[in-house]
Formats: sequence, C-alpha cells, structure tokens
Amino acid sequence: MAENFAVPKYWTTLSLVLGFMMLSATGTSLLLPSLGDIESLLLNDTGSINSTSTDYGHIVYEFPAAVLNPTSPNDIVSLILSANNNSAPVSVAARGQGHSVRGQALTSGGVVINMTALIRNGSRIVVSESPSLGSYADVGGEQRWIDVLRATLERGLTPVSWTDYLYLSVGGTLSNAGISGQTFLYGPQINNVYELDVVTGKGELVTCSSKKVPELFYAVLGGLGQFGIITRARISLAPAPKRAKWVRMMYSNFSAFSRDQEHLMAPNGFDYLEGFLLMKQGPLDLSFYPLLDQPRIAALINRYGIIYYIEAAKYYDDSSRKTVDKVVEKTIKGLSFVPEFLFEQDVSYIDFLDRVHTEEENLRSLGLWEIAHPWLNIFVPKSRISDIDSGVFRNILLKQNVPTAVTLIYPMNRKRRGLTLEPGRTPLGRQALPMMVALFTSIELKTCLRGISSLPLEPPCYKHN
Repeated sequence: MAENFAVPKYWTTLSLVLGFMMLSATGTSLLLPSLGDIESLLLNDTGSINSTSTDYGHIVYEFPAAVLNPTSPNDIVSLILSANNNSAPVSVAARGQGHSVRGQALTSGGVVINMTALIRNGSRIVVSESPSLGSYADVGGEQRWIDVLRATLERGLTPVSWTDYLYLSVGGTLSNAGISGQTFLYGPQINNVYELDVVTGKGELVTCSSKKVPELFYAVLGGLGQFGIITRARISLAPAPKRAKWVRMMYSNFSAFSRDQEHLMAPNGFDYLEGFLLMKQGPLDLSFYPLLDQPRIAALINRYGIIYYIEAAKYYDDSSRKTVDKVVEKTIKGLSFVPEFLFEQDVSYIDFLDRVHTEEENLRSLGLWEIAHPWLNIFVPKSRISDIDSGVFRNILLKQNVPTAVTLIYPMNRKRRGLTLEPGRTPLGRQALPMMVALFTSIELKTCLRGISSLPLEPPCYKHN
C-alpha cells in the first residue's frame, strides 16, 4: 500500500551454466554466459570496455564484459530476454551520456547498453499536436536535451522544465527527476511527460502513461533505472520565448537570501530561479559580471567570507519586449539584496538554457573536465535549511577552508505541477523529502548531515538471476 508523507509546503534543493564466451577488457579476461543470437552485437574491444568503465563522477570504476550498441529498442529487448533465460546471472546497465557520479551507469562483468548508439539511425525527435494534449514531442530515450531544444525551437516550441546542463540523455534525466531552476514553477521534468515506451526487466516493450499501466509509468519516472529502460518519452511542449532577462542579486545574509527566494516563487514573476554560493577560498568564477565590477565583488566576498546570490530569469518574446523590464523591476522590488550588487544580462533563450555548456568548454580547455566530480544532492525541509548554512556552509566549508566548485540551492514548491507526494504518485520516489541542496566539493558530508536523508545512490542496473 502506498504511504502518505507529511511534507512541508516549500522545498529547497541544495542537486544501480551454459557455454561461455571469453572476453578481454584492459588485459583482464572476463567470463560472460552465452547470450545466444544477441552476442553478434556485443563488443569487447579495449576501447568499448574502457569507455564504459567510468562515468562523469570519475570516482567509481567497473569494467563490463561487453557493450551492446543497439540498432533499435528490439535489440535491448533481446538482450534482457537472453539474460533472463540464462542459468547464470548477468547484470545489465543502460548508459546514456554517462553523467552519473557514483557508478549508476556502470556494471562489473556484465553488459552495458550504449544507448547513444541509437542516435546513429537518425534523430528520433518528432513534434506533433493533438486536441487533447496540445503540442508534444516523441523523443528517443537516447536523445540529448540540447537536440530536443533545437528541434522544438524550429517549430517555435519548447519543453518547459529543464536540467541546468543540456548534454544529458532524455532517458537518463527522466530516470532521476530532472531538476533545475524551472522546477518551482513547472515541477521536475518527470512531471511533464505524457507517455513512455519502456523495456522492463522481463524483456517486454511496454507503452505506459498515467492511464495505461500507471504503476509502471510512475515507477520508471524517477525510478533510478530500477524498473525499466526508457526508449521513448512523450514530452509536453509550450510556445517558445525568444530571449531572457538574466538577473543575479547578491546577499551577505542567508536568512534574507532564502526568504527572498521563497518570495520569488510567487506566480507571474520569474520563469527560472536558483541560488548559489561564492566563497572566499574559491575557486571564483566571476565571468558573468562586467570586468569593472569584478574587483568590488571579490572585495565583498572577502569581507563576508560567503556571498549568496539569487539567479533568476524572465523569458520574453516580441509581444512582451516593451514590458519585460517593468515586470522584472516590479518582481524584485522590496528584495533585500546588497545595494548596488544587482547584475543583468539580456541573452537569447537558447543561450540562456545552454549556459553551462560554455563553462564545460572552458574547463575542457584547461584539462579540468575529465576529473573526479564528487556531487551530493539532498532534499531539506524549509525548517532546516538554516542549519545547512550554519552547520555545513560556515562551520565546515568556510571554517575548514574547503574549496567548493559549485553549490546550488533550489527553491521548490511541492504543490506545483504534481510535486505533492500523493499515494501511488510519488514522482521523486518513496524517499523523496521536502527541500534540496546540490554540492560539488572535495569532502564527504556524511557526519554533518546525519539525520537528513538523501535520495538513494544505488546503481540503476538490472541484476538478472
């Protein structure tokens, strides 16, 4: 029976013996049970094995015995059926862009499904419209969100809920949640899906929705890959804006910062809302700000040790071009940011959504992309968010002079677009809790976060016995 969870009104997000064939990976021989006809599609060369032995986190390393490059979802079905019919256990892990951080897209001695191979057969992004759903896109689970954005913009349309980084697979983010600065308004990405095609652990290709096989639909969305492999998603679309007013406001006081974040979740305000930290021990990225302002920003950070800033955006098009400035001015009126530390850019809609890719290119040029990325996402209730500031930000990170690359604080409203944890419809999983902080740093925070539950971190791969 589904359980009810008592959840505060507001959330904040701070961001798996028959014949044997002998395979070789990086000099190590691995035994894989015979899998029948599907074996002809399995790769075991050193390049294929090494490329699927780690993920974006570069913390966990596991070597598969083979890699499947599917030509269609039917190849995935064949693999799962063969694994199920085998007398020896075979583990299978689906891998999109490999952007997990704790080995969720890996498997040791099993088979990794390279979902990106499906892209070689052409783009599986089809934009359609129906009287009942309006505009939507049928998208292959292997497709990247950046390509979904480009394809839908050609039709003047766009999904409404995103992740900060768009070079992720659709199936990958929908297997987690898909959280970004639009979540407070539209819910996570998993709340903006009409229908899925899923390969289940039984090897069945099932079409499901909120009305058709709903148990599977809600289990797969945010299910960390434990209930099926997403091969297609029907995603809701809306008219696309053309540009964004991109605003950052700096705070020296965390209470004022969090209070204003909550205030800005009101309707008819910003379309995107996040929060960040700037700490004096760095590293500091001030590239958003004008060169002439960067020295005084650095001085402000050195003075207080930690500066919090709200990042927000208001989208607009030709019809709202003349009024957008007044809307932004009205929205931020009365906020408690440090005077004269309000900064703004006017950019295209696609440039705003793809903003993190520019940072990626810079890091790649410096050789700082293919490194370890320890990353922690936790949901924290509004009543405890100040404890994160005093206990973690100040008494650990600042006091111990710990370098922190990125720390994000997402405000969330559980009553928006299906975020309420209803029985049988728990989009963030049974362990979802009220608020969230995403932290990228070089230390683990298990001791200081005792009593604050996080999302499960088990690898999303099937263990066939």
